[in-house]
Amino acid sequence: MTLRIAPSILSADFARLGQEVRAIEAAGADLVHFDVMDNHYVPNLTIGPLVCEAIRPHVKIGIDVHLMVEPVDALIPLFAKAGANIITFHPEASRHVDRTLQLIRDHGCKAGLVFNPATPLGLMDHVMDKLDVVLLMSVNPGFGGQAFIPSTLPKLTEARRRIDAHVAHGGQPIWLEVDGGVKVDNIAQIVAAGADTLVAGSAVFGAPDNDGGYRTVMKTLRQNASNS
Repeated sequence: MTLRIAPSILSADFARLGQEVRAIEAAGADLVHFDVMDNHYVPNLTIGPLVCEAIRPHVKIGIDVHLMVEPVDALIPLFAKAGANIITFHPEASRHVDRTLQLIRDHGCKAGLVFNPATPLGLMDHVMDKLDVVLLMSVNPGFGGQAFIPSTLPKLTEARRRIDAHVAHGGQPIWLEVDGGVKVDNIAQIVAAGADTLVAGSAVFGAPDNDGGYRTVMKTLRQNASNS
């Protein structure tokens, strides 16, 4: 299984964001995770397409945009134009989930659904053919630095079962991503439960090397994940 680590810039130093994204790429990050909050769907206000466009020239790795906004459809073309490679959204925030997934794909991005801790996985069953990513929230969305919710582990295992069954019946591969409270001391459990893409915010940006890079913490995350 290919393992991907996606540091969330929600925990980065916004005064030096270009340097921060270059540093995580140099440390071996696979993606830049980009948390978009609207102070409506979630109780926080973060960043939009202009920031995505600003960091795009600084990295070659993909930008993984997580939309915590309602409604979602109007922002999708803007983020695609700004350089997003992956766009995920919460099904509760879309009136027509199938249409929103197709809209993302029509704009040349990978498409995914995000499941809050209390959102049932059954919502993915009728749109599996349009999913490139399933993202499970292991905290309630809206803020960085929260503790991992343990009940996410059996939910990850169930999501992995559904994805593997889909692939076994000739379906396309689907990444299984987890976001919230991923740390060096629990990443092995999370990967063992079935995740292949790990979002880590404060765990990465809260542990800089003396030179301002993040090679040590990224190396530790990967080593611990390989022990799953």
